[in-house]
This record gives sequence, structure tokens and C-alpha cells, in this order.
Amino acid sequence: MKKYYLNYLDELESEAIFILREVWAQFQNPVLLFSGGKDSILVAHLAQKAFYPSKIPFSFLHVDTGHNFPETISFRNHLVDQLDVELIVGSVQKSIDQGRVSEERGKNATRNALQITTLLDTIEDYKIDCAIGGGRRDEEKSRAKERFFSHRDDFGQWDPKNQRPELWNILNGKHFEGEHFRAFPISNWTEMDVWNYLKRENIVIPSLYKAHQRDVVWRNESWIPVSKHLVLTKNELIQTKKIRFRTLGDITITGGIESDADTLEKIIAEVAALKQTERGNRSDDKRSDSAMEDRKRQGYF
Repeated sequence: MKKYYLNYLDELESEAIFILREVWAQFQNPVLLFSGGKDSILVAHLAQKAFYPSKIPFSFLHVDTGHNFPETISFRNHLVDQLDVELIVGSVQKSIDQGRVSEERGKNATRNALQITTLLDTIEDYKIDCAIGGGRRDEEKSRAKERFFSHRDDFGQWDPKNQRPELWNILNGKHFEGEHFRAFPISNWTEMDVWNYLKRENIVIPSLYKAHQRDVVWRNESWIPVSKHLVLTKNELIQTKKIRFRTLGDITITGGIESDADTLEKIIAEVAALKQTERGNRSDDKRSDSAMEDRKRQGYF
């Protein structure tokens, strides 16, 4: 009799697929939070496997800040068409125009925190009871406090001290009207796991993750890409560098690293040697030691 052995990627895949199926079983109107980054692309791929041969049964939700990388939006639109799923777009610009949030000013202004209001408004408008995200516990210390099913109260807020126990494979998605959950099927994956799986499955990713020539400025100990949204100071010098991005957020706050890694094999080798986490080049996380947790408590991804 032929024997089959699971490696660690198979085990992670199986766990994630189980969680995705639990979401579909327990909630009435779940969505997949899709940013166009590698983690949300991975979750979309896992969702394909979870519900094959049917198509993915839930919509994708993208909170559009208006300060995205053009490559990210192009990739998002292509993938949504390819998967034949509905795309819901929450617009931060619309939230600003309606007076729901106020635009930040100054050199380090960002729309990152403004996404919270747009996300919560969209969840309420579409009566979403679970938003599936690509958050992983190794990304950042506040991420490490998340459960697979992460409860949000009727204000969309997260209390890390009041989470439900998850014993073995028992997940509790019961909630009152107005409350919702976030689900994180790849919580136990590391950045290296993600890259190894993307390579194994031959998953297409945005070109931003691979080394390429780009005009940048040195700010907050990272190479920030030059764009129409970036406010330059008189002392900042635009340079052309060969860089790549380890994580994708707003173009104004996402720093790149100098790199020659232009293939998945080279990226994996580079990640294995790096000591800084992938969010170490995100300006929004450098505002304070608790920047991410503060945003998450208010309803952030």
C-alpha cells in the first residue's frame, strides 16, 4: 500500500481550509478582506481549494485609501475577474468627502488610520458578519494576540483581554446583532511559510515584491517610493534604487529594502537571512510601540 506523508505546508494548508469552511458554515454574510498583498492573495488561493469545484462563495472587500500602488489595483482587478467573485470597495476618499474622517496633514501624513471608519461603515452597510483577513501572528506583537475567530463588539472594537477560548478545533462564531467577527485562517503561518507555499503552488504575485528599479527617498529608515501623494521636504533627495517591498500598504508609508531578489527562490533566501520583521519598513507602525494594537482596538484589520 502506498503511503502519503504530509509536510508542514500541507498541515498549514489543511488548517486554513478548515477555518475557511467553518466561516462559511457559521456566518451568514462573510467577506474576504483583499488588499492585493501576498497574504490576501494566499487566502484567496486557499479559498479556491476549500470550495472547489464550486467558485469562492463570498465577496471580496477592499478598503481603497486612494493612495494605493497602481500595480496593486491592477492586480486586484485582474484577479477578481479571473476568480469571478464580487468586489466590494470601501472608499476612504468618500469617507473624507462625507465628513466622516479628516485628512491628516504634514510630511508623514497617512490615510492608514482613516481606513478604520471606512471599513466599519462598509461592514455595517453590507451587513457583514465576518471579515476574513490575512493577518499572521508573526507579523507584529499585537497580531500574536489574535484568535482564529476574533470577536468585534457592536462598535467594531477588539478587546484582546476578552477573547473566546479555542480548544482543539472548536470555533465559536456566535454573536449578537451589530457585532461581527474577523477570521484569520493563516494565523499560524510565518513569512517564510507564505513564500515557500507561494513557490510550491506557483501563485502569481504583484511585481512589487520582486526587486526592481524605482525612484525613492530615504525616510524613517526605509526607502519610500516617490509618488504624487508623497510630500517631499527640501532636504530629501530623490534617488533611483533597486528595491523590493516585503509588505504592501499605502504608497506613502510602505518602505522598500534594497535587494537583488527578483525571483521567488532569491526572495526565500533573502527572507531566511533577514532579522527585521516584514512590517519593520512600515512608517505607520513606527509612530508608537503600540501603534498597531491601538488601531486594532478601534476596528483596524
